[in-house]
Amino acid sequence: MTSQDRQTQAGSSADLGAAHASAALLERLADKLGGRASVAAVFGEPVFREGITVVPVAKVGFGFGGGAGREKAGDKDGEGGGGGGGAGAKPLGFIEIKDGTATYKPIRDPWVDVVLPLATLLVGVAGSRVLRAVAKSRSGRRGKVE
Repeated sequence: MTSQDRQTQAGSSADLGAAHASAALLERLADKLGGRASVAAVFGEPVFREGITVVPVAKVGFGFGGGAGREKAGDKDGEGGGGGGGAGAKPLGFIEIKDGTATYKPIRDPWVDVVLPLATLLVGVAGSRVLRAVAKSRSGRRGKVE
């Protein structure tokens, strides 16, 4: 084994160690934040008023990524690393508990109430025009004798 081979092997071991350290750090971050990423952390605790309990329901998610690397090009060595993460929450609805009965009530997206009917109308208008055009072109061809 040449000294160049030993250096390459040592470099690979260092890269592997750095990768494991990065993965361990990301895992610790995810564990700490995962315990805090809850509906209550975003929208608060359940509310009790006049015999009714309202429990918020949400979709909460987070993700992290990172990487590190090393490169040797001729007489120059380079190494670097980086990482990042993000989190988000979206209200889905709430559970209303009243007189011993629990009822889930979804929160509707206001755009769905506008866009869906509008899209249906546009498809209907466009579809009827296409059908009329096809019918007209077929009836025009039947009248011609070749």
